Amino acid sequence: MRPEVALENYLSEAASWDQDRMAMQRRSARTAWWAAGAGWICALTLGFAIMLLTPLKRVEPFVIRVDNATGLVDVVPVYAGDAPMPQVVARYFLDHYVTVCERFNFSTAESDYQECGAFHTAQRNQAWYAAWNKTNPASPLNLYKDGTTLRAQVTSVSFFTRADGVTDLAQVRYYQGKRQAGSAEETRSYFIASIRYTFAAPSTDPEVRRWNPLGFKIVDFRAEPEVNTPQSPATGSPTTPPAAAGGAS
Repeated sequence: MRPEVALENYLSEAASWDQDRMAMQRRSARTAWWAAGAGWICALTLGFAIMLLTPLKRVEPFVIRVDNATGLVDVVPVYAGDAPMPQVVARYFLDHYVTVCERFNFSTAESDYQECGAFHTAQRNQAWYAAWNKTNPASPLNLYKDGTTLRAQVTSVSFFTRADGVTDLAQVRYYQGKRQAGSAEETRSYFIASIRYTFAAPSTDPEVRRWNPLGFKIVDFRAEPEVNTPQSPATGSPTTPPAAAGGAS
């Protein structure tokens, strides 16, 4: 074989070997890109899945209660703020509201005023402020500044259901015991209060949540004396935000 032919064959084989090597590199690079792309897709899919599952992962605090007498252990349920309120809770708040807001004692008047404001809507708080303002002659601060005290005692709580099935009306029977300053005798006046209430989002104000942690709100309060019973001046059903308490004291 002539040297020229041998050299040409060698160069041709060398060129084909180099082409094969370059093709192999291109295939390797293509495979690497496909693998990297698949990895990114998996990572994004996992991140999206974790983002969707994040609201489901939360810490639920709980309190374990042990009965001192029997030793029985149970878990105290935690109120999440959106569960329907049973009547037993509404009954407690109605009883507490009437007991606190229909009484009067000069030494606790400011605290009672603020506490009642924590249970009111903004509109009712304005009326409550007007009723307690010292410029109002019928304000309990003026009527009972001689030391007269009033105490309220609830005797019954009844619930009513509207035609549309909503239960937000209650009738509370109670009496007010009035005791003149320096007297040991108490006169009682009996009342029937028609109350419209609701449950709203609990306040973020720590002072308000101290009195009303579940967002119980009095929408409307109308008290009337029962028939054929003696009537003493009421403290005024209307009540104001805690912020306005300083103006009424």
